Amino acid sequence: MPTILVVDDDSEIRDVIHIYLRNEGYTVLEAEDGIEAVEKTSSTAVDLIILDVMMPRMDGIRACMKIRDISDVPIIMLSAKEEDIDKITGLTTGADDYIGKPFNPLELLARVKAQLRRQSLWSKDGSSSSTVIEVRELVIDIQKHIVTLQQAPVSLTPREFSILELLASHPGQVFSPAQIYERVWNETAGYSDNTVMVHIRNLREKIEHSPKEPQYIKTVWGVGYKVE
Repeated sequence: MPTILVVDDDSEIRDVIHIYLRNEGYTVLEAEDGIEAVEKTSSTAVDLIILDVMMPRMDGIRACMKIRDISDVPIIMLSAKEEDIDKITGLTTGADDYIGKPFNPLELLARVKAQLRRQSLWSKDGSSSSTVIEVRELVIDIQKHIVTLQQAPVSLTPREFSILELLASHPGQVFSPAQIYERVWNETAGYSDNTVMVHIRNLREKIEHSPKEPQYIKTVWGVGYKVE
């Protein structure tokens, strides 16, 4: 079964999450702050991280950025702050999902399952049968989960890779933000334009020579996005 790292400075919250995950059969590791989370991620194979934002020594935002330097493991961030700017900040650092405190443990569990399920599905119905997609200088190896630009590796989060795979597998087809969310997040509830927009922006920062004048991921105003 997958191994999940739960990172929160509140031991009671860690205990609650631990119990729900353990009851589903998952192996659960715990960390009290960002520094410990980075150390455990670098030394232990984990399949998903539940990461609190507000913690001593190193907060979740900085920890997420450091983890992204060494791993593409899915990250779900937790925070008591509900403002949209905090959600966008969390996603910009490389997080794959976000849930506010207080949270329903069953909802968190559902999001964990969705993330793990997405990790196990590299291709989608109607996508290209090829495991390697080439778009000019951009090469996407679906089976190996590798992206290169001008033969140089590009580090993407699992969400970013999935969005790029979806668009590149259907060249010329326009996907609305809602369609991208449903296909990549595997859920219809909780959709937000900001969530998709932030991931597209992050993708462009990594694969476009000029993110403000994208050559790969095009915006069709009022409709959505496509890869030409």
